[in-house]
Amino acid sequence: MTKRRKKYKHTKSPIEKFPNFSGQHLLHNKGLLKDIVNIAQISESDLVLELGAGKGAITNVLSNRARKVLAVEYDHKFIRKLKQLEMKNTVIIQQDILKILLPREPFVVVSNIPYAITTPIMKMLLNKPSSGFQRGVIVLEKGTAKRFTSNFVKDPYIIAWRMWFDIRYIKEIPRKNFSPPPRVDSAIITINRKAKPIVPYRDYLIFWGLVDYVLKTPQSSIDLALKGVFTPSQMKHLKRRLGIKNKVSVATLSEQQWGITYEVMVKHVPKFRWPRKKSSIKPFMKS
Repeated sequence: MTKRRKKYKHTKSPIEKFPNFSGQHLLHNKGLLKDIVNIAQISESDLVLELGAGKGAITNVLSNRARKVLAVEYDHKFIRKLKQLEMKNTVIIQQDILKILLPREPFVVVSNIPYAITTPIMKMLLNKPSSGFQRGVIVLEKGTAKRFTSNFVKDPYIIAWRMWFDIRYIKEIPRKNFSPPPRVDSAIITINRKAKPIVPYRDYLIFWGLVDYVLKTPQSSIDLALKGVFTPSQMKHLKRRLGIKNKVSVATLSEQQWGITYEVMVKHVPKFRWPRKKSSIKPFMKS
């Protein structure tokens, strides 16, 4: 008696199903391409990392200005296009963006990043402030750009980034400037390492524990959000330092107010009451 072999249906991976799975939309406006590189103020001393190089539109401009360009791209078709350009000072890296090894030396990022992995890319660059990342000019979805630069912040990681980096919304880019056009408009943001960090680099995990704890309920007042950490008398002292009289949402605290909150906690609150970071922050990798 012969056994029938089971027929297994091949299930396509997300990349096979959707050629543009990464959310990569190529910018084709030459004037905007030059604007992006000009905003980045790239010089002959800069090491530039480009995440999602595509067909090399930005890469080509960067290669004529930077000391060295590391162009990261995963798509085989785009890799062939990049190699045909024969750009100077450029190393083409065929790799998943989220698996790359970040440079050890100081570097700049100039990228039109794949929209589907925007937040993971930002976390890779900004989650650990002692990295070699110095500054960046990034094209991303307009809504995401607004969220990263808003005065109302619900995400702990965005507040953490702002202790060490200035993130600024520069301008909108209409969807017609891309191929294929995304469903929404895009925007340019800049990221610059602060000359003086609000929280010391060595204390980033302590601060992260605090901001995680406070933003569990972003709409809460600071009195309620820090209950269990600050005593009533410590809270009065903190609110005086913050210049807060009425109940305001913790999601509206400024960068400076977050810095003051951290400073007061470290100085006046016993360590056993400090909030702890429960889940470890994914370490970014270095080459």
